Amino acid sequence: MEAGVDEAGRGPWAGSVMAAAVILDPARPIAGLKDSKLLTPSRREDLFEIIQSRALAWAIASASVEEIDQLNILQASLLAMERAVKQLATLPNKVWVDGNQLPKLPCEAKAIVRGDVTEPAISAASILAKVARDREMKIWDQHYPGYGFAQHKGYGTKQHYLALQRLGPCAIHRRSFKPVRDLKGFDEKSEDKR
Repeated sequence: MEAGVDEAGRGPWAGSVMAAAVILDPARPIAGLKDSKLLTPSRREDLFEIIQSRALAWAIASASVEEIDQLNILQASLLAMERAVKQLATLPNKVWVDGNQLPKLPCEAKAIVRGDVTEPAISAASILAKVARDREMKIWDQHYPGYGFAQHKGYGTKQHYLALQRLGPCAIHRRSFKPVRDLKGFDEKSEDKR
């Protein structure tokens, strides 16, 4: 059995990085699987439910903002992928990973550049990771109003930059990312009160 693995959230300035692992059921094919970035949010949501109901196994894991700042975003992404594979109810004998780097895994693995476009299991993982991360950012939007997390999901938009300038970083901002790190007047003590 092969599992597809992908992550979501490497580029944003805020929030955790998510990864998912999926073992598809050949007897229950899922139409419309593709890179999550090529799907509308509503289509991703529909496929999220279908994947979870039809896959032989699936898991979603993350690496925290603290881990991202401590390890770097690449290593945190690989850690989230490793966690997702280890959380699968059925351990695969082979793992296909989107990209050109491999996490530490207890089985054979292959990195596939643009695998989220060519491999259905990786596409499915891409969708699960993206939807899970988007949902998390909507929750954070309620805890930290004013940043627009529900809209931009933590990515470096003009709206997000202006909110950072106005409000300063909050607890879910990645301190190791240049736009946050270089913010003038950043004061850790005042941030802790948010």
